[in-house]
Amino acid sequence: MIKLIVSDIDGTLAEDGASALKPELYREILRLKEKGIYFAGASGRHAASMEYIFKPVCDRIFYIADNGAYVGCYGRNLFLTEYKRELAKSMIADMKAAGLDILVDGVDCVYVDSKNPEFIDWMKNGYHFRMTELADLQELDKPIVKIAGCRMSGIRDFEAAPFMEKYGKELKVTLSGSQWLDTMDPGVNKGNAVRLLQESLGIAPEETMAFGDQLNDVEMVKQAYYGFAVANARPEVREAARFLADSNVRDGVLKILKLL
Repeated sequence: MIKLIVSDIDGTLAEDGASALKPELYREILRLKEKGIYFAGASGRHAASMEYIFKPVCDRIFYIADNGAYVGCYGRNLFLTEYKRELAKSMIADMKAAGLDILVDGVDCVYVDSKNPEFIDWMKNGYHFRMTELADLQELDKPIVKIAGCRMSGIRDFEAAPFMEKYGKELKVTLSGSQWLDTMDPGVNKGNAVRLLQESLGIAPEETMAFGDQLNDVEMVKQAYYGFAVANARPEVREAARFLADSNVRDGVLKILKLL
């Protein structure tokens, strides 16, 4: 019997940068809850953005935010993994040198120092982040959970490669969606976060279903016996998953949830 369902958001439940889900998805999550099946949203997004997009069911689900660095429920952090300060300064400098807009995720809000109005507007009105603008991110003295670089026109694999080569032994570096390069503590990934939930709730991988589309979803779909790649997923995710769902734009996840 399925007891836990975990799904990525951008590219899986919805299109990248969506600020709401289809009302039918919210209703299905509530129906599953009535049957004793937990639901967790899993994303590279900050927890505040996840609470916004899941607003109609925000107090009924779990949140795996910042690619697993944050695990919590509505208004409450259960597990948190911080970014090492010296690595943060180096990463911010390298992302700026590469011409990326930078988003630093803290515990309660995100921080930016970008002068790109399109990027700032997308963070505020697209993702609905709780955002603080700084003159220079290098001056930030608050705990850091994740550092992400964004290129609005899209980040290609060869642009991410230098970051993976330089920081691969010290940080988790992964592509998230088509526009984001996410970096976290090396122990952080969505799969480990799912495992924490499973252990806390007494749920086995064989009782877990997970959906994903991007490189930051690979560990998560492997942590669930019923691991699904949506049809628009990267080849690496399709290879890691046991099952295939329809694409995000064809409501692949919703179709599977209805079968339950």
